[in-house]
Amino acid sequence: MQWLELSVDAPAEFVEPLSHIFHRYGHGGVAMEEPGGFNPDEGEVPPAPSHVRITTYLPIDSTTKSRRCGIDVGVALVSHLCPISPLQERVVEEEDWEQAWKRHFHVLHIGERMVVVPTWREYVASESDIVIGLDPGMAFGTGHHPTTRMCMVILEEFCTPEMRVLDVGCGSGILSIVAAKLGVTSVVGVEIDEVAARSAASNITDNDVDGIVTVYQGTLTESLIPTEGFDLVVANVSGKVVSELAVDMIGALRPGGRIIASGILDARQESVRQALASAGALIERGVIDGDWVALVATKGA
Repeated sequence: MQWLELSVDAPAEFVEPLSHIFHRYGHGGVAMEEPGGFNPDEGEVPPAPSHVRITTYLPIDSTTKSRRCGIDVGVALVSHLCPISPLQERVVEEEDWEQAWKRHFHVLHIGERMVVVPTWREYVASESDIVIGLDPGMAFGTGHHPTTRMCMVILEEFCTPEMRVLDVGCGSGILSIVAAKLGVTSVVGVEIDEVAARSAASNITDNDVDGIVTVYQGTLTESLIPTEGFDLVVANVSGKVVSELAVDMIGALRPGGRIIASGILDARQESVRQALASAGALIERGVIDGDWVALVATKGA
């Protein structure tokens, strides 16, 4: 089936009447697109938009002409009150949007031996491959983002048998799975988002590491989560969250244990370094990939 996409750019104060018009004659609701350019994970707030794009869709069938006419009249009336863009249109093909994004994810080789294989792809592994089967769903963590790749490479360097690992903000569970497949004794994943925690639990089971990895849905400071004596903490979150949780994460480490902190913008790494140092960690090194930094630090005695 084909659909007619209609959109218009308008001042923010006229979004409500235009949304009402689009909702009345469109199908399936209205989308409103505001300016980006801010990072909520770093505590930034969205700028007040001067203009907003409003979009709706009309099924191309016997009702298209009458629906389009109603939108044309409404937009024309609003245009007498304020300057708005001409109504823009394009024809789009119907698609299973929940599945379409999967086309963009392919088998990914990371580090010396790790291979991330989307569950819908075929891959013939070699004997030396460490294969991580993954369906991220709505959770962050596919291995494609620099912050995740850096963590995986560093985990490959440091993970050894007998280690206990804490994965803060585990998302899809990819780093927990990596640690488990690198041979550590146990992993605790912590994820505040309920949907992501379910995705992580599913991926952990699919990778046959549910006897090694346990996922808790909640925050690091909740009492049900064991947070003492870990050999390694990995936190692929954001600079703001790393700074806020620095004391708790360093406190969860045994003396001499390491933390891998990622998701940090290069421009903000100094403040994160200071937060980790204040919590009792000694920075070993920073790894940079584009605008992103991963920090490796050790807890003092």
